Order: sequence, then C-alpha cells, then structure tokens
Amino acid sequence: MQERYRIDLCVVKYLTIKQFKLKIIFMKRNVFLAVALLATTIAPSFAQNNLGQDCGCPPVSSRTSVAMSTLATAGVLNANTTLTCDKIWVLDQKIYVTNGKTLTIQPGTVIKGAAAALPADATALIISRGGKIMADGTKDCPIVFTGADDNMDGTYSLTNVGRWGGLVILGTASNNLTIGNYSSSGASGFIGTAIPGVGFIEGFDKANVYNLFGAGAGDASFPAFNDDDNSGIIRYVSVRHAGALIVNGNELNGISLGSVGRGTTFEHVEVLSAADDNIEFFGGTVNLKYVSTLFGDDDMFDYDLGYSGKVQFFFGISADSLTYGGSAPLLTTTDNGFEADGDDKSTATAAGNHSNPVIYNVTLIGNGHIIPRADNTGPAAIHAKEITGGQIYNSIFANFRSGLMLSNKRSTTSAKGDAYDQWTNNSANAYLVANGGIAQYQALKVKNNYFINCGNRGSFSTLTYPISTGSSMVTGTPIVPKALTMVTAADTLQFFQTDNNKAVASVAGIDWKMGFSADKSQMIDPYHAIPSVNLISPATAPNDGFFSTVNYIGAFDANKSESWLSGFAQMQMQTIQGANPTDLNGDGITNVTDFSIFVNMFDKASL
Repeated sequence: MQERYRIDLCVVKYLTIKQFKLKIIFMKRNVFLAVALLATTIAPSFAQNNLGQDCGCPPVSSRTSVAMSTLATAGVLNANTTLTCDKIWVLDQKIYVTNGKTLTIQPGTVIKGAAAALPADATALIISRGGKIMADGTKDCPIVFTGADDNMDGTYSLTNVGRWGGLVILGTASNNLTIGNYSSSGASGFIGTAIPGVGFIEGFDKANVYNLFGAGAGDASFPAFNDDDNSGIIRYVSVRHAGALIVNGNELNGISLGSVGRGTTFEHVEVLSAADDNIEFFGGTVNLKYVSTLFGDDDMFDYDLGYSGKVQFFFGISADSLTYGGSAPLLTTTDNGFEADGDDKSTATAAGNHSNPVIYNVTLIGNGHIIPRADNTGPAAIHAKEITGGQIYNSIFANFRSGLMLSNKRSTTSAKGDAYDQWTNNSANAYLVANGGIAQYQALKVKNNYFINCGNRGSFSTLTYPISTGSSMVTGTPIVPKALTMVTAADTLQFFQTDNNKAVASVAGIDWKMGFSADKSQMIDPYHAIPSVNLISPATAPNDGFFSTVNYIGAFDANKSESWLSGFAQMQMQTIQGANPTDLNGDGITNVTDFSIFVNMFDKASL
C-alpha cells in the first residue's frame, strides 16, 4: 500500500523575504520524524525574464531588439511614438521627445541604454520642454530602463553603474537661474543663458536647444514659467545602471528633472545603481510619491535652483561593499541622503527664489563612511548648503557620518542666507529676501525626525554629530573631509527640544548590515528598513490632496505586512514586523506560487 505523508511547514525565523530556517515535520502512521533544515536558503533572485507576463508580454529573452535611432532624425523622434513590450528598445544615441510630441511606453516594456565609446556620446532619453512621456506601468508590469548588457536574468552586478546616460525630463516650471549667478559660459554643470530662468541641463551639449529647461521673457517658445507644466506620467518605472560621466563635475544622473512642473505624475519609481545622483532636481515644482533609490554613487536625493515640490514616502539605501569593494570607513559608495541646495554659486545673493520642498515620511540608510563622493564635507543624512530652505518632517535617517549638516560660510557676512541662517531660530541671523524686503529665517525646517547612529566616524573625533556646521568643500589629495563643528547649546536645544528631533543609537527593526552574493547581483543578507513598532509623530502631513495623513515616522507602516516598495527594493528587503511567514515570494498572499517555491527546494522523489 502506498504510504502517504503530511507536511506541516513551521517557519522558525526569517532570514529574508525568501530565506528561512525551516522545520519539516513528517507524520507517518502516527510516528513523528523531525528533520531540522538549518539556514536553508530560498535565494532571492532578481531574474526578470518574465517581466510583463501579466500584461501579455512575451519573455524578455524572446524579444527582438530595435534601435531607437531608426525612429528618429538626428536623435529627434519623428512623430508620436509608442514602445510596445514585445521588443527590446535600444537607446543607441541620445533620443529627444520634443515640443508637441508624446512618447508612450507600454507596461512591461524594457528600454536599454547602449554604452558609448566616448563620454560625450552617452546615450539617454530626454523629454524636452513641451514634450511628454507616458510611461504608465503597473506593479505587476513595471517599465524598466537598464544598461544594454543587462540580460535581465538576475546576474547583472549592482556594481555596474554609469553604463548609460539616464532619463532626463525638462519642463517650464520655476527655477532661480539668473544671468548674474549663471553666466553663458562654463566648463561643466548646468549654466544659464542670456535669458534669466532658462538654462542648459547638466551633462549635455550646451549648443542643443533641446537641452534647455525653464522659461523666461525673451524665449520665443516659453516666455513665462508654468508651475503646472505637465511632462506626462512616470509610474511603476525602474531606472537602472545609469548616470554616465561626461566630464568630471558634469555627469548625468539616474533621473534628472529640470524645471518639471506639478502637472507631471511621478510615483512608484525606483532608481538602482546610478553612477551620480539617483534623482536630481534643477528647480521645478513636480511632486513625488513612493520613490526608492538604491546603491547610487552620489546623493540619494539632490535638489537645487529653487525646487519647491512635495515629496512623501521616499526610501534610499547605500552599501559599503559594492563599487569600492570594501568596508573601511574611509571608503564610500555614496554621498549624502539629501543634498539640499539653492544656488551652487557661493557668491550669489541670498535674495530670490530659494529651494523650498515640503517632505514627509522618508527613510534613508547610509553606509556610515566619511569620505565624500566629490564636493561635499562628507556623507550626511541631510547636507543643507547655500541659500536653501525646505521642510523635512517625520523621517528616519540611519548610519550617516552626520545627521543634519548646515553650511554656514556666509553666516558672518552681510549676504547671509546659507542653510544655517535658513534653519536657526535666532533672529540675529535673519536676512532680507526679495519678496517685500522682509527679514526671514527658519525657512529650513527639520522636525520630528529620528537620526539613528549618525555620528562622526574615523580618527577625526569620538563625538557624535547629529547636527553640525561647516564649509561645504573638501580638502586634500587624496580627498579628506573637513572637520565638522558642533553647533551651539542654543542650536542643540532647538534641534532636540523645539524641533523634536531624536538622535539614538538604534531602533528595533532597523538594520543596515547587509551582504551580497559573490557576483554582487543580489543580497544574501538583506536590509531591514521598517521599525518593529511604528514611531509616532505628534504632527501629520497636511490634508491637501497630495499628502497621506499618516501619523508614523519613516517611509513604511510597521502595521502592514507588505510595503509599497516594488522591483529590486521590494524583493531584497527583509521586514520583521510580523509579515505573513508563508508568503515566500512577498506578493502579500499565500498561494500555489509560494508552495511551488517551497517544494522545489527539496528532492521530491525522496519525500
């Protein structure tokens, strides 16, 4: 007679979303046989050959490749264009979607950026002023931008940064470019034109009018700012391995947004392994929700030139064992969490349109290193620089060299207006601004946040620096960070008591120790980004139609079994706040897919 077995699965302990210690209890004729399978690994894989199958898309490996240049003339799309998911679309040059044209990308579509022989020829997709991109993916069928040599089988290393240019969107919303601050000549970076409010985006040929962003009197096509400008939809989109270096100091980013307006939809977006900033804003008013950035080589979120949008539910993480391959504290694979800026010209006046975004519910996890990527004092959770305001509430920052780092270069001059002057509640640091000539301070608000393990590292000091001041520049060859300066007792009182920030060594559930597979393509020891129990804020985001009025601190709700993350970020994060232990693929439910994952780990013939 055939013997039957009943298998009861008991999860002993989480290792990752798909990594468990298991105990299998076999019941045979009322005889119990216990077999312990210690540290059995159901390895998380980022293989995406079946990307888009829920939308009817064919396997990625079976899709034919089409060069985007065949749809364009001199890099400009010839007409309104739709990219379908039955092909691999290759950016073999810079492709522009120009004024009046729309590029539609179907869910499940893959766009690959080819590597360029010369840095100046880096490939990219640019949505110029007046153009639109309709990249409206879904959670089950995201749209993926990646490098041309990524075969999507889950083995492409996270160390592959800067393999192509990136996604660039240019609009006509407000910025603070002026002729005095940004001349029409310059060696690198964004520069202004002869028209105030109009500039060339960083990383591009400054002779090409399709690279312009902003608006202003004298521009025949866009004579005035439009803060409601609509550049389309970016939803459930993953941008990977971008940020090519053009020349030193003039790089492309994972995603670059120049004067993008709030009519644009930007949500559920992931940036993975960017060589420069993950996302950088050059002015604009665009709002962002549900955004993650992972393992970029520079800032997680960089805003400048008067950016004034809204942001909620933003997650970023870096690691100490990817691009630079080590864990010594003098190495770095990232720079700041937020680089908050208003004007890169330190001699510019403090009057004008300052950066002033409103930001809630962020979780940023650094790598704890102290050497900056390029031009900053050193990795900080929030590095606030020249004439920048902004409001950052109800957020978690973990494992950075310093917490809130405030530039104060101009604080003792008549100009004033650096981040320290913007932040302090000391009226002696007030300065005059253009709108009515009124005295202003406290334009930079950082309140109700947790700074976890944010302290000065290495031999510079044994003191912790949850808040500090100093110059924004590095010194030495090789680069070493300038020493940070502790703020005054009055500043400390404002930071901790008035503004209700907390600096702690740890929070249960937050763990930035992680490990990677030998090929660095995925995690074997994942990160924890959600507190075991929600940290509660005394103040919630405004009920204004954009913000969700949640009362917890950080990007994630500890009471939910599944986070809002998608793509690589979701697959590689471990949550320990009571998620469903039998949900092996992390899709929020237990079904036949989870059972298939389980049984395939064993020799079924022997059972």
